[in-house]
Amino acid sequence: MSAVPMVRCFRSGLEESVHAGDVAVVDAGGSLVAFAGEPSRPVFARSSMKPLQATVSLSLAPLEFSDREVAVMCASHNAEPVHIEAVRSILTRAGIAEEALQCPAMRPWDEETAIASPERRRINSDCSGKHAGMLAASLCQGWPLESYRDPDHPLQQAVLRAVLSWSRRHSVEVGVDGCGVPVHGMPLSSMASIYGALVRPEALRDLATHAERAVSAMRAEPYLVAGRNRTDTAVMQASPHLIVKGGAEGLMCAGIIDRGLGVAVKIHDGAARAAGPALIHVLRLLDVLDQPTLAELEPFAELPVLGGGRPVGRLVAHFELQRA
Repeated sequence: MSAVPMVRCFRSGLEESVHAGDVAVVDAGGSLVAFAGEPSRPVFARSSMKPLQATVSLSLAPLEFSDREVAVMCASHNAEPVHIEAVRSILTRAGIAEEALQCPAMRPWDEETAIASPERRRINSDCSGKHAGMLAASLCQGWPLESYRDPDHPLQQAVLRAVLSWSRRHSVEVGVDGCGVPVHGMPLSSMASIYGALVRPEALRDLATHAERAVSAMRAEPYLVAGRNRTDTAVMQASPHLIVKGGAEGLMCAGIIDRGLGVAVKIHDGAARAAGPALIHVLRLLDVLDQPTLAELEPFAELPVLGGGRPVGRLVAHFELQRA
């Protein structure tokens, strides 16, 4: 089955472009319950894997991390001051120098922060919280810090075992993510399975309490997971029943806590602007978001299209889910 048209761009009343994609909705038992397009399409997990990676780091680092510290381990953050403070707090708690971070040096994603502090630094990377957690785990286990990104490092092998368990797969593709750590490729439905496992972690055995910790921190500190003008943060702030985490190349995943469902959305052309509207539309179709919440999320569900600095159109998500 081919991808379905999901998000349309209208400018001055004319449909100017269309983003196609796929959706998978999976229950806590790993069964597909709804879909659009091809739920078995292979994808790289990208940053949507961060809650699982943080869970593994927490299981290996017996330190008293705060909610903010755990949330930023799960984050693709804007590098606003609150995010940088949380990452430094992880490093300080573990006794690790900032120079140990091996994520790429970047400017802050947040425009206001970048104007005030435009220099490129590794701690500005949207992945620096994940890397800080991995360093803390490696130090606590007595593993080498210099090679913590390598696929054969004991930490990355522990992550791989969790990926296979949570995704219910015997094997996955392993590549290199933008920040340099391993990235895992699998069917879109398996990404949804991972989020179903996150919100119903009883079957995760030794990792269950750590998964609960990651989810509770994301719920307690959603701003630390992304930040200003970000869909992940906005949806979690608007709804108490969700965790949300985006990934590069148009991937967006969610766990529906009270229903034990995992959701994964992938935009084929990798357009980040379409992933948020598509996810919010899926949550509406699943009756997860009520009308007042949808109204609150309208700035993220129907992004404005600008002309001459003013709105002249919008992005509109429109598609249906099929029951499996």
